[in-house]
Amino acid sequence: MARYIFITGGVVSSLGKGLASAALGALLQARGFSVRLRKLDPYLNVDPGTMSPFEHGEVFVTDDGAETDLDLGHYERFTGVPARMTDSVSSGRIYSNVLEKERRGDYLGKTIQVVPHVTNEIKDFLHIGEDEVDFMLCEIGGTVGDIEGLPFFEAIRQFSHDQPRGQCIFMHLTLLPYLAASGELKTKPTQHSVKELQSIGIAPDILVCRSEHPIPEKEREKIALFCNVRKEAVVAAYDLSSIYEAPLAYHREGLDQAVLDAFQIAPAPRPDLGIWQDVSDRIHNTDGAVSIAIVGKYTQLEDAYKSIKEALTHGGMANRVKVKVEWVDAEVFDTEEPALHLEGFHAILVPGGFGERGTEGKIKAAQFARERKIPYMGICLGMQLAVIEAARNVAGIKTAGSEEFDHEAGARRFEPVIYHLKEWVQGNEKVKRKVTDDKGGTMRLGAYDASLKEGSRVAEIYGATAIEERHRHRYEVDIKYRDQLEECGLRFSGMSPDGRLPEIVEWADHPWFIGVQFHPELKSKPFAPHPLFSDFVRAAVETSRLV
Repeated sequence: MARYIFITGGVVSSLGKGLASAALGALLQARGFSVRLRKLDPYLNVDPGTMSPFEHGEVFVTDDGAETDLDLGHYERFTGVPARMTDSVSSGRIYSNVLEKERRGDYLGKTIQVVPHVTNEIKDFLHIGEDEVDFMLCEIGGTVGDIEGLPFFEAIRQFSHDQPRGQCIFMHLTLLPYLAASGELKTKPTQHSVKELQSIGIAPDILVCRSEHPIPEKEREKIALFCNVRKEAVVAAYDLSSIYEAPLAYHREGLDQAVLDAFQIAPAPRPDLGIWQDVSDRIHNTDGAVSIAIVGKYTQLEDAYKSIKEALTHGGMANRVKVKVEWVDAEVFDTEEPALHLEGFHAILVPGGFGERGTEGKIKAAQFARERKIPYMGICLGMQLAVIEAARNVAGIKTAGSEEFDHEAGARRFEPVIYHLKEWVQGNEKVKRKVTDDKGGTMRLGAYDASLKEGSRVAEIYGATAIEERHRHRYEVDIKYRDQLEECGLRFSGMSPDGRLPEIVEWADHPWFIGVQFHPELKSKPFAPHPLFSDFVRAAVETSRLV
């Protein structure tokens, strides 16, 4: 049976908890333990897949097709453990499950209440897969004291009492603000946060205190005394130049040892941190830098492209170069020439997205990269727009476009080289969709196989002709235009195993121009960079040497 670590937060950012959870998972792995990380989100009342990236940042997709919170991306990047549908639950899902059970008559006409029905539903979620790993790390979203989180805090309080003694611990993240005027760290916010947690029946075993300055021994003792934890269990979390320094930094501060002490695991295996030492070395010892432009429509909120930015960083590590990412708003190309904004970059990436806004600018970016022979990666919509650009400017299909844009406008304006995907194969079953279907969870979601053409650039990059990648889309390149486009030099180098759905396109006469229908960024890790991003950055390095 797994040991449970519940991670809660006081006055601390979501990234702070997510990063601490992920780093702790990596440290426990380094000691030889198996781990699984989970996110309980009290604030999310709807499917993340239906929310604007401006509202909630990136939607992270799992192999089994779940649309989840971006924190699961951190979990995967640090532990390498593929996330599952059962690793994320929202308050919306919990209440929906309770309502469905009530309508089925599962509660036999009883009055439905938060306690015990909602809390029991949360506890049932926590039990899933508990016999598969040594440690289950469960992050509770948000801040202690917020009304949305109360059922979740009550559920984990009950859960800890239901489990055998010593099977659960609580880790609480707080902020130690520094007052420059008086030159001191203030412990009161931490004390009040712990007091709030204790008032709902939870006593933290470990405190992780975020701070911009070193925590004096006197302040550490004060926190331990007033928050009723051991001094060794007050762990400092200082600001870092890279998130990938977190495992080494937390180990230096004793976080993994504090966890083992709380569970009374002794003697414990010594950690093998070789992987993270290599990652740190690649971060700090680089042989140059490259500049890559991300041409998108959600550039005001970088979390919308979180996994892409991290995957580029991983690609830089693989090539021992620093990747300087700059965000370019695609809509500026509606009124200005791309050269004004894209000159000087060593590579261009156009990510996924939904809706017509900004797409003409992205098409111009793809054209600029094709004509100037600048490395280009198009992901999902970025691939589709590269196909539209090729159809318009090379194949002579002047009105080429996507059904998505016509559906949005409510009028037929384009020849649809991109069409609404109505049918595909998932496992051994055929999936069918209509344009009028619900938007949430109805796309081609999760991991699908693809077959790569022998001798293609992508087959060379992957070192294989059979791959599996994660998808999230409802529009697809129409295969009937394949011959016309291939005659112009745009190769369809990756297809679904049944040969019906284009997965990858590449220009045969271009140094590096690849569009993929899937999302390779979701599977990239600092210690195992995705091959596409590694080679994309390598191509950018080659370009930088020519400039």
